[in-house]
Amino acid sequence: MKLTDDNQNYTQYTSVRGGMLVQDLDTKGYEDVKDNLKVVTNRKPTDKEMEDLAFAWTIVKHVKSNAIALVKEGRMVGMGGGQTNRVGAAKIAIEEAGEKAKGAVLSSDAFFPMGDTVEAAAKAGVTAIIQPGGSIRDQESIDNANKYNIAMVFTGMRHFKH
Repeated sequence: MKLTDDNQNYTQYTSVRGGMLVQDLDTKGYEDVKDNLKVVTNRKPTDKEMEDLAFAWTIVKHVKSNAIALVKEGRMVGMGGGQTNRVGAAKIAIEEAGEKAKGAVLSSDAFFPMGDTVEAAAKAGVTAIIQPGGSIRDQESIDNANKYNIAMVFTGMRHFKH
């Protein structure tokens, strides 16, 4: 790992069979995105949901991608990560949360390429979602969130941990 003097830029080198993975480490957090958040749904998150979304966004950064974190009342109630897709990670997080998923918020380390994760969240009773946005199919997720009265916030920044 290489550190710069300002402690802002990290490059990680990971050897893999037949090659090497080189990636910039994710050193940014909620404080770096909070002034640029974009509510993309008809319903805005409540102040309490925003507090939980900020915490969920902080948690999901540290989960192996594809990562989903569920937070309710300032506590993580479910987590899924390291799956081949986000909907699989969401299903694990929702199952882990059980009844606590109802009224929880959801954070994703990356955008939703399809509306299926929002659909799974809605069925579990999730009320708000924070994610980077940036998929060519963002509108499908936004439409699903509006359909289920889920607030959705885009950060514009992706977390991704291999």
